[in-house]
Amino acid sequence: MAFRGKSGVGVAVPVRRAGHARVLRIIGGTWRGRKLRFPVNTALRPTPDRVRETLFNWVGARAQGARCLDLFAGSGALGLEALSRGAAHATFVERDGAAARELGARLSEWGAADARVEHTDALAFLAGKASAFDLVFLDPPFDSDLLPRSAVLLENGGWLKAGGLVYVECAARAGLPPLPPAWALLKAKQAGEVGYHLFARAALNATTPHET
Repeated sequence: MAFRGKSGVGVAVPVRRAGHARVLRIIGGTWRGRKLRFPVNTALRPTPDRVRETLFNWVGARAQGARCLDLFAGSGALGLEALSRGAAHATFVERDGAAARELGARLSEWGAADARVEHTDALAFLAGKASAFDLVFLDPPFDSDLLPRSAVLLENGGWLKAGGLVYVECAARAGLPPLPPAWALLKAKQAGEVGYHLFARAALNATTPHET
């Protein structure tokens, strides 16, 4: 079954991955328990609750006060989770118009103090004027070449602070494509068909990936 994924690009996604209910919940922080709905007419692939929980256990206190960039935002669950846990700012980039409007409505309804939604293509956004971020969520459609392309633009375009964190999600069966040498792998895990990883940019010491 073909779906557009988080950026609106046509990709092949197994039926069981696309069949989740169109409601998510925030799992930690000030918005814990709040429901996040996203349009039924968009074929988004939200990051599952258990994966988000592990990710933010990895990130820990570094979410506090962070400037976050949620590329291929889709439902916006990653950036919203970061804001709930004390991030100072979040920029959401989403190509799908319905998803972008819904995300903007949630930010307004929940009173997000410093957040914005960019209704545009992620690569076009990264070609613009850069502002450095502490934490970037990089979860493009599976079965596309957007992961390595966006990673290069992030690294070369000045979008990442030294020591900044990058979360990468990809199809576990395909594995990671080549990524910038400055990105040191800190954590890695798999949940079903999803492989997810946490990198630090120009980290002085990288740890061997292990489960938590």
